[in-house]
Amino acid sequence: MENAICGRLALSPNHVFNSKSRDKHSLLKGPCTNRSFLMAISASGPGKGGLLERPVIEKVTPGRESEFDLRKSRKIAPPYRVILHNDNYNKREYVVQVLMKVIPGMTLDNAVNIMQEAHYNGLSVVIICAQADAEDHCMQLRGNGLLSSIEPASGGC
Repeated sequence: MENAICGRLALSPNHVFNSKSRDKHSLLKGPCTNRSFLMAISASGPGKGGLLERPVIEKVTPGRESEFDLRKSRKIAPPYRVILHNDNYNKREYVVQVLMKVIPGMTLDNAVNIMQEAHYNGLSVVIICAQADAEDHCMQLRGNGLLSSIEPASGGC
């Protein structure tokens, strides 16, 4: 039974093999009597079978290419305008409240200016942002009873 256990490198529970020091004779300690398998490991030498070397993990830092790729992917998605249209149904105060609720970072002054421009000119640009955000803002404005649309922003932000 001891030979079968040693053939599988099952050592006694009190034995500790120190792989850092590569002490090939430390495998020979213990109750094992079949040493031919252990000799084959020790004869192969370090790095040529038997004990495996610890893999070297290289840390990769992003270079100029990856930064360029990030900038390129941001430029692929063109910005969109969210447009508020004038209507004859909603009160001006309500329009200002909805703009402040729906658009992140919207101040009272900006909301009043957007509402006034839409009232006098028929429409006003609410925000310029990514297409997905523009669609979301447009749907939220519509969900609160305001007329809105989106369009690609020509010439960038």
